Amino acid sequence: MRLYFTLIIGVFAFCLTFGQNKEYKIGLLLDKSTSETDSLLTDLEKEIKAVVGEDANLYFPDNYRLNNNFNATLAFTNYQNLIESDVDIIIAFGLVNNLVISKLGKHDKPTIIFGNSNLELSLDENAEQNSANLFTITFPLSYEEDLVTLKDLANPKKVGVLIETALLENFQIPELFENLGDRLGFETEVIPFENLSDIPSKLETIDAVYLAGGFYLNQEEVKQLAEILINQKIPSITANTIANVENGILASNHDQSEIYQSFRKIALTVEAIVNGEAEISQVTKIEAKSRLSINYNTARKIGLPLKYSLIATTSFIGKPEEIESENTYSLLDILKQVIDENLILKTIEKDVELAEKDFKIAQSDYLPNVLANAGATYVDPQLAKVSNGQNPEVSGTGNISLDQNIFSEAINANISIQRSLQSAQKENFNAETLNTVFDAATAYFTALILKTNLSIQNQNLELTKSNLRIAEENYQAGQAGKSDVLRFRSEMAQNTQQVVEAINQLEQSFFTLNQLLNNPINLKIDVQEAELKQGVFENYNYDQLGQFLDNPTLKNSFVKFLISEAKANAPELKSIAYNLEVAERSKRLFGAGRFLPNIGLRGQYSQEFFRSGEGTQFPPTLAFPDNFYTVGLNISIPIFNQNKQNLNQQIAIVQTEQLEFSRENIELLLEKNINDAVLELINQISNIKISKVFEETAREALDLTQTSYANGAVNIVQLLDAQNNFLIAQQASANATYNYLQRAIQLERALGVFFLLQNETEREAFVERFLEFTKDNQD
Repeated sequence: MRLYFTLIIGVFAFCLTFGQNKEYKIGLLLDKSTSETDSLLTDLEKEIKAVVGEDANLYFPDNYRLNNNFNATLAFTNYQNLIESDVDIIIAFGLVNNLVISKLGKHDKPTIIFGNSNLELSLDENAEQNSANLFTITFPLSYEEDLVTLKDLANPKKVGVLIETALLENFQIPELFENLGDRLGFETEVIPFENLSDIPSKLETIDAVYLAGGFYLNQEEVKQLAEILINQKIPSITANTIANVENGILASNHDQSEIYQSFRKIALTVEAIVNGEAEISQVTKIEAKSRLSINYNTARKIGLPLKYSLIATTSFIGKPEEIESENTYSLLDILKQVIDENLILKTIEKDVELAEKDFKIAQSDYLPNVLANAGATYVDPQLAKVSNGQNPEVSGTGNISLDQNIFSEAINANISIQRSLQSAQKENFNAETLNTVFDAATAYFTALILKTNLSIQNQNLELTKSNLRIAEENYQAGQAGKSDVLRFRSEMAQNTQQVVEAINQLEQSFFTLNQLLNNPINLKIDVQEAELKQGVFENYNYDQLGQFLDNPTLKNSFVKFLISEAKANAPELKSIAYNLEVAERSKRLFGAGRFLPNIGLRGQYSQEFFRSGEGTQFPPTLAFPDNFYTVGLNISIPIFNQNKQNLNQQIAIVQTEQLEFSRENIELLLEKNINDAVLELINQISNIKISKVFEETAREALDLTQTSYANGAVNIVQLLDAQNNFLIAQQASANATYNYLQRAIQLERALGVFFLLQNETEREAFVERFLEFTKDNQD
């Protein structure tokens, strides 16, 4: 019995001894600590605990997180302190820690070194020769590759290399970059810094910057540095991840995936150490393909043109729809400027001035025509001798004549015709003004739609990048094949091209606006957002317009009222009315008017200045005065003019009939345009609400499908379908308001008036006319 009891106690003790998880304390060595590095270390701790799981209890004491502040002596001291402490595993980060620890010949505790494997500094070469317990995990970094990229982007003459001052004490940095610059064909200048304020004063002679250090700058400091470089139009590239690019640095060849791949490898190494499966010494190189990332907004701000050859291989960061502009226009701004500055309107306005001159020319036919003549004559002496003084051999004379039309039906008709033609030309100008204003409004909404599309396409590109990361994780976990990764890479290339095309389409829309506004074509402009009841639309109750049309009891009477208003306002109908006046006046001229007499007055005064030679004397019985005048009245009535009067009258009748047909056609067209515009508005009213539901549903479906794909529950085709549906839904929802307002402007064009260009009194009068019309036309 005692033996049995002893056996039970032994088994119980064994379970207590071996059933409990062993505790491990992990110490962390850093070159420098910032809020960003603290956040990354938190992610690392979570990753290690998740991988190790229940194999051990892991602790990361704060007092075993030590910084060396880029001091190699302190880095060695920190490492020795952890060796002598109760820490079980040491993880070291940074160039200085890497340099110091990798050179030690003995490592008494498992030590994991994590950092860049810099090809030029060759920091990883010694690691392979180190003793047991040293586990080196690095990812590649090439200064030369980054500088080649910077040269391709900006072709600089002098590159400033920003790097922490402390690093210069441990590495041959200046000589390294001098040699790289010589090979690449530009000058380099190493700019050491301890804090951000050290940098701006050293950029005067620099035309490009390479942020070779700066890993420990926080986000706000990176933003400040980027702003300094942008203000000085200096292109930049960073040796750090795209987080720098997201904060305003121009470019990077490194994405965040390198760090997270390294975190996973560190976690696996810790797991191997805990389970006693780690090799004596190990060097792991994280293979990561460099991919250029460019901040599109930074490139635009510094005026750096991007090569088309980069499009397929570049990931664009930022918001391309955010535009640096010299002028930002609201719709009202555009309408006012297009009326004042549009070149087509200015041209047609000159036609109005020419018509006014034609009218004044017609009126001038009733002004007197005064003509003065003077001349000298020489006559054959023999003829002069026998002319009895009528034609002296040499003489000089002058006269002044006056012709005055007193009455002419043709002149009266021409004055009336030119007056009507002048008025018709004014209406043609008004019609063209309406067309140009409508074209400008359409160009404005087109720019807004394209701007929104650019934003959505950019979001879709980011979504594809997210899906690509999921596909890569699934592939690494064995949940999906490599074909999914390749498909999403292809999708990302296509999405990038779509973003570029969206950028170019937006630029083209701005070209159109600049042409309409008579701006320089390349002037950088932007357009303000358009929302119902906001901005310039706040006082123009387009929402109430939709309520009228959405109400069946008001719709029919409102449409009838709009048609009546359109006919009253239409400059095309007014122009035809004036042309009808021309035709009617021509009919009267070539009808009864042809029998009205033309009455004119003529007078002349003549003066002889001198006479000499033969024939200068009059006979004694004849005395001829030196000066005299004549006055005459002329009355004429056309009786038969080769039948042209009858033919001209027939032409005027045909023209009248033709104009009547045109008027009827325009009235029908106005009715059609009003009804079409009303139906389009009704469509857009429902579209605003339905598109919101569509977008929300598509977003929820995408979230569910994306989660299911990450868990291997659905295939790539289903995820792509959900993504495409969400893209379409976003475009429909974002553009619904723009489409509604654009259709409202289209209705106003058919109506012949734009409410945005009216004052409050005119808009109130419109409402009063509608109420009066409704009262008079009640069934």
